[in-house]
Amino acid sequence: MIVPDDGMSIRFDLATGRDDAAIRRLLADNPVPGRVTVAYEREPSFALGCATLGDFCQVITARDDASGEIAALACRAARPMFVNGRPQHVGYLGQLRVDRRYRGRWLVSGGFRFLRALHDDGRAGGYVATVTEENREALGVLVAGARRHFPRFRELGRLVTLAIPVGRPRREPRPDLELGLGSERSLADIAAFLREHGARRQLFPVVTGDDLRGPATLGLEPSDLVVALRGGEIAGVLGLWDQSAYKQTVVRAYGGALGRVRPLYDAAARLRGRRPLPRPGERLRSAYASFACVAGDDRGVFRALLARVYALAAERGHAYLLLGLAGNDPLLDTARRYAHIPYHSRLYTVSWDDGGAFHEQFDGRAPHVEIALL
Repeated sequence: MIVPDDGMSIRFDLATGRDDAAIRRLLADNPVPGRVTVAYEREPSFALGCATLGDFCQVITARDDASGEIAALACRAARPMFVNGRPQHVGYLGQLRVDRRYRGRWLVSGGFRFLRALHDDGRAGGYVATVTEENREALGVLVAGARRHFPRFRELGRLVTLAIPVGRPRREPRPDLELGLGSERSLADIAAFLREHGARRQLFPVVTGDDLRGPATLGLEPSDLVVALRGGEIAGVLGLWDQSAYKQTVVRAYGGALGRVRPLYDAAARLRGRRPLPRPGERLRSAYASFACVAGDDRGVFRALLARVYALAAERGHAYLLLGLAGNDPLLDTARRYAHIPYHSRLYTVSWDDGGAFHEQFDGRAPHVEIALL
């Protein structure tokens, strides 16, 4: 699909393997603004991490026909998620990047027209997307100033991501719990628990034992899953997922109050046995606290799980533990007891259904967006 744009021709198409290096350059050269400006890089291969986005994934590129350069990027993926307690194939829109040299043009309009044609394959009735609250440009283009032919973005909730500095492990009382690590033999039982209790959250991923050992969870080993047992039964699960072999977060700059107090923060961190904030240009040595699932939202079980995952992160040399929970998740206050740097995003449903059927089907359950799968 070719769209004229201010005297140039922009070609929208699906990426191929030959585009991988150009896509990685685009991501590295166009960081996401905020209190901490970061670049989400994908070395050594962008394609390597696409399987984590869903069982189906398309990478959309906008290419300047004259120069051959990739001007913009977006991903369309789909996977089974729980909606009102039942599995449903739900789409995901993400990885949106526009090269700074092409911003202000009609790339987003052309991209949504191309995406609308792809949507006709029926793989998903609607999509979800997240936008950081500090990315005012994206919120203005996609939500506040959306054009008539854009899909409708409707807010579903708020997502809070905690970047927890890893220091000395803490002990949590757990008199009636046994904590252990997953194994190849226990993956089926762990997956069954995640399906049973994850169904209480909107958009919790529907996983099988094969999902927990295959490309959908690349880099996650059975022994990365901490399992809480009570009376021999699984009471909760939380994993430590290190994706640094194919996804990296690189700090580009600090802004606002954080930039001003960074020297004091670093000094305090060293006194507490934590690593200082990365210098601009350095990678964030981090791992995700993933698949947070606790029977009955038992806060004591979650405290014990989080403490064990935190200790694992310390043992493995991670500087930060990243945990994402919805703003109305009953487990969030427990996680906030840890020192953390918060990042706030808005969660949207996205659809071309003017009647809002996709959005309005969601009942009042708290959502759970697995940030390691974004």
